[in-house]
Amino acid sequence: METSPVKALLQQFGLKAKKRLGQHFLVDEDILECILSAAELSRKDIVVEVGPGLGILTKRLAEVAGKVIAVELDFKLVRMLRESLASFSNIKIIHADILKIAPQQLLGDYLTIPELAQGYKVVANLPYYITSPILRHFLEAWAKPSLMVVMVQKEVGEAIAANPGKMSLLSVRTQFYSKPIIIAFVPAGSFYPPPKVDSLILRLDVYSKPPIEVCDVDSFFDIVSCGFRSPRKQLRNSLAQALGMSPSQVALLLGRAGIEAKRRAETLNLGEWKELWEVFAPFRK
Repeated sequence: METSPVKALLQQFGLKAKKRLGQHFLVDEDILECILSAAELSRKDIVVEVGPGLGILTKRLAEVAGKVIAVELDFKLVRMLRESLASFSNIKIIHADILKIAPQQLLGDYLTIPELAQGYKVVANLPYYITSPILRHFLEAWAKPSLMVVMVQKEVGEAIAANPGKMSLLSVRTQFYSKPIIIAFVPAGSFYPPPKVDSLILRLDVYSKPPIEVCDVDSFFDIVSCGFRSPRKQLRNSLAQALGMSPSQVALLLGRAGIEAKRRAETLNLGEWKELWEVFAPFRK
């Protein structure tokens, strides 16, 4: 897709891309097809789109999904979307901050409709400055999606999909709830205006239940956060500092968890974090 149709839409409705909202409109037809393919949509699907922008992806989603709920913060874009997509009876445009509306509230009665009752999917070109909060908003919700296909900044997507050795708090959080798969890399020129960074399409296959059994999720992530508070330090030092314990005491507890004290947080897998949490949680004030 050339940039001219996007420019024409912006001019027609007197709009400009707002940098403060991270607005970069996708113009590459091949990338649109890649997103749709990864989402594996049918008429039985409810799709939540965050930041529909000019509605280019929204329209394509509505052509294959049963229902599309598009949430847009920019009211000027909301007015444009309601006018330009008025012919689609299966699109609902909501003017809201996605972080201030719970998924179950967003979905309303749609999940009670028999032909749409298998859950919902999130498909979106996410505003990069709030990628992590949006992912947490859906993955930690009571009503979780079954699948997310999102456009994110390349470095962020690679961090989310990292293996032990390059793990971060973000990757542990995301992989606790889902299996991340990098679908495709997307150059900056696929957008108008082009961002300063490259992007990628990330698919998150959301688990019906986490791959590790944790009875207190908040406590678990409190300990994980402590481990990553000084990520370049060895665990015995980073945990000692975060938990107010001596390095020798931490080393002893790490031994009980079967974890070498000299390792760094980035090297642990989910199972090891569970072992570490079970040993350290009783000492967390």
